[in-house]
Amino acid sequence: MGRLRWSTVLVPAVLLAACGSGDPQRRGSAEPPRATPSASAEPARPQPTVRRAHCAADAGNCAAVTGRVLYVEAVDPDGDGDAHYVLAGGSVTAPGLSVIDVGRDLRPRRLPYWGELVSAAGPVYTGSHRQHQIEAVELNRQRRR
Repeated sequence: MGRLRWSTVLVPAVLLAACGSGDPQRRGSAEPPRATPSASAEPARPQPTVRRAHCAADAGNCAAVTGRVLYVEAVDPDGDGDAHYVLAGGSVTAPGLSVIDVGRDLRPRRLPYWGELVSAAGPVYTGSHRQHQIEAVELNRQRRR
């Protein structure tokens, strides 16, 4: 990931992944939840979806992950045209985190934004910072609605 140290990416990502594990309205509240009338409620928005990537059945060193984008390295420092995504999902690189190396041939014209769903599959290799990462052979992005 170029000049950027992994600790500057992973530490904030781990902290973000650890946040929000509980419902703040339920803490210390002894009052039971109240039912809200359905007529005044907003219609439910459809949840974002992504087609899940899969490893081939005979692939030995393959991993498939689906998660939300925490970081995108859009400018490739070594010049080979690939992109790198850090996802909150899977456990390829660290618990709850996976780094995806997207080669030039799979790199989409518009890179995903923070929070979008991405699913990737491919062999797991060691990256330039000694981190485990998926070298994507299949990549799917969140469908726009």
